[in-house]
Amino acid sequence: MSDAQENFRDLLHTQRVWEAPLPRFDPSAAPAAPLPLFHAWFAEAVAAGQPEPHTMTLATADAGGRPDVRTLMLHDADERGWHFATHATSAKGRQLAARPYAALGFYWPAQGRQVRVRGTALPTSREESRADLRARSTGALAAALTGSQSEVLPAHEDLVRASEAAWERARAEPDAEAGTWTRYVVGPQEVEFFQGDARRRHVRLRYRRDGAGWTRELLWP
Repeated sequence: MSDAQENFRDLLHTQRVWEAPLPRFDPSAAPAAPLPLFHAWFAEAVAAGQPEPHTMTLATADAGGRPDVRTLMLHDADERGWHFATHATSAKGRQLAARPYAALGFYWPAQGRQVRVRGTALPTSREESRADLRARSTGALAAALTGSQSEVLPAHEDLVRASEAAWERARAEPDAEAGTWTRYVVGPQEVEFFQGDARRRHVRLRYRRDGAGWTRELLWP
């Protein structure tokens, strides 16, 4: 084993989780549907000082079934599902066009909590996608206008030039449109809430779609 590998393993094995007191979670008191619980947990994560609680992982699969994952921002969570946006021409946009299924993961270590969502990911209307773009900051709009997401970049200087032009346009045209910008919503079939426990007696509550309602069930940790 090389010194670098040994140093990495030593460093890895010294890391600890959940050294602060964790909240208790009584699944018997959970609501009948997952959305109110997600809203409550999100608010509690914000109150606990969790950095960037609106970030989440998005897992998709390409046409060949090979999985892919990345981190992005939650744009909303409502009765339809969990919302995010990207270019339809990006890698994730192309993957969702081929296989419209996705999984989301939220991790809020400040409270030892995770939320997992699985379901069908479909684009919303063009009007909603346009509204999503208009609601973004100047920098986010400029990034969307830069385009070419996931394509090969010949040189960093090409990005600088395209980004500068996009920033100028975003400042001059705050209502500018990026034709491929698309808002998606993951309609949940399963939603799991995980509450960590210092003694590893973790609580896992899964909501599973059952017709128009939900079935709740506990899972072994």
